[in-house]
Amino acid sequence: MSLNPEPSRPEDRAEQHLPPKSYADAAEEAITGNGGPQVDGEVNGHGIGAGVVTGEAMDSCNVNDENDPPSRPKPVQRRSTENWPFPKNQDPDPMPQDFPSAGLSNLQFNVPMPDDGVDLVSKMGLNREAPQSEGHGEAKSYAEAVKEHGEPEPYVEATEEGANDNTHQNGDATPEQFVGAGMDETPRTPIRGLHKKSSSRHVNGVKKEKSEDTPSKVIYEKHQSPDGEHLVSVETTREYEIALAAGKRERSRQREERRESELVSGRRAGAGWERSGIRWAPLSIPLQRRLQTLVVLMHTLSIAALLTMFFFLCAIPLLWPLLLPYLLYVLFSSAHTSGELSHRSDRLRRSPIWSLFASYFPARLHRSQPLPPTRKYIFGYHPHGIISHGAFAAFATEALGFSTLFPGITNTLLTLDSNFRIPLYREYALRMGLASVSRESCENLLSKGGRNGEGMGRAITIVVGGARESLDARPHSLRLVLRRRKGFVKLAVRTGADLVPVLAFGENEIYEQLDAAAHPHVLRAQLAVKRLLGFTVPLFHARGVFNYDVGLMPYRRPLNVVVGRPVEVVQSRSPADAYVDEVHAKYVAELERVWDEWKDTFARGRRAELEIVE
Repeated sequence: MSLNPEPSRPEDRAEQHLPPKSYADAAEEAITGNGGPQVDGEVNGHGIGAGVVTGEAMDSCNVNDENDPPSRPKPVQRRSTENWPFPKNQDPDPMPQDFPSAGLSNLQFNVPMPDDGVDLVSKMGLNREAPQSEGHGEAKSYAEAVKEHGEPEPYVEATEEGANDNTHQNGDATPEQFVGAGMDETPRTPIRGLHKKSSSRHVNGVKKEKSEDTPSKVIYEKHQSPDGEHLVSVETTREYEIALAAGKRERSRQREERRESELVSGRRAGAGWERSGIRWAPLSIPLQRRLQTLVVLMHTLSIAALLTMFFFLCAIPLLWPLLLPYLLYVLFSSAHTSGELSHRSDRLRRSPIWSLFASYFPARLHRSQPLPPTRKYIFGYHPHGIISHGAFAAFATEALGFSTLFPGITNTLLTLDSNFRIPLYREYALRMGLASVSRESCENLLSKGGRNGEGMGRAITIVVGGARESLDARPHSLRLVLRRRKGFVKLAVRTGADLVPVLAFGENEIYEQLDAAAHPHVLRAQLAVKRLLGFTVPLFHARGVFNYDVGLMPYRRPLNVVVGRPVEVVQSRSPADAYVDEVHAKYVAELERVWDEWKDTFARGRRAELEIVE
């Protein structure tokens, strides 16, 4: 190999005041006759190894700087021909056997032609012809060519099908492989798009045939049967059906094994308490409701509480001088039958505690029409119920506004005469304006006092059904003992008082009692007590103070006391039976009218209609 006539080393050329050689001149001299081809493809300190100048060969060429010692470039590495579109016995980069010495015009560069028709060598400023003389200017270096024309276009290998299409099977760009001059051998990371799952059956242009042995893909849904079988969205294969049947048989076998070895336990202790029917009142009860319960409890237990207190006082010998005269007064007093109402206390009747009593249920008083205060009235209250709480709230107190609805009328609630023989309790009853239900008491109340001194503007309230009706007090039903009750009608005719029927919706609902029809012996015993003592003892229950299911407190169920229209009578000292029956029939008709008119409003949960018996 002959050396260049001019020195190639930068130091030598600097000593001879020669300009430095360009990259193109150095490449030309290495390939032309001035510097023959190297057999091993390597470059010494003054030239470039022979061979076809590919992009990788250019990567391996190192142009020495003026201050760097010459170094040997890396050998040219050939690319793999496994996936190249050349025959296996053909090298994609054939090495020329000899190199022309006329210059670079006959040098073959294995560089693809860009789309714009300008080859890479021309685009980089490397002339295919020999370098020009000094008069024609100096050749451009690679850096100057890149600066002027930009980076060369990347080389993309063609695939087997669609050599000009570098897209993936599903539209994604394939990994780009670059071959360019002046690059090193470090592999570049291609810029890829987002990965997309291929749904095509074509991969690299080759259609994949589905094998008959490939089972169908089973897509399970969320639903599952009790046997463990899932719902599928595609047709299953035979193998899946066989496996599913085998799984069912296995689960059945396991259930049989568990059944044979299953433990049997006895009754769990304390289970009855968890299912207890008693509902206990919570601690977070408002104060108003606690006060309501307290007032109702005091009224319900008033007889027992006051009688117990009297016996306690009798246990103190120092009080005997006072208690003996009081007992004589109770036995011979006629304050409850005189009709003078001398012990009546309007202040006690209007006390706010009775508002708490009435709001416990709650109770309301309704009138059908106003009543003039220039006449006398007998209010017939139905039904009796167990204790007649509605009658006490409406006619013994002002909690429901009786004087507001019926101004100018002084009303008195009547009760058993025996109640006024109970020490201490009789004082409580007289202060509340109660009186005896005896004939003497009724005539005195309706013939004394009032506006004219003869009872004008007076009214009495009688619970017509009495103790007998209390035995028929059943929730959601209304049985009235009224057919043979005509004594109050005769009293009205003799005193000239109009009859006013009163129907209390809900009076039978506030207590539950033993069914007398299912226990005839109990019913006969209750009737015997009524004949002997004048009253009966119904076996009833309701709620308690601290629970809602067991006790003697009434249930919190609404009471609606409806006052009907008055039935006018003609006064007669000796009324005829026919006239008494006529007035009685009018009274029953008005009572039925009140029921029919207001039953859908106040008795929606009824199980039976109004029934008048005895």
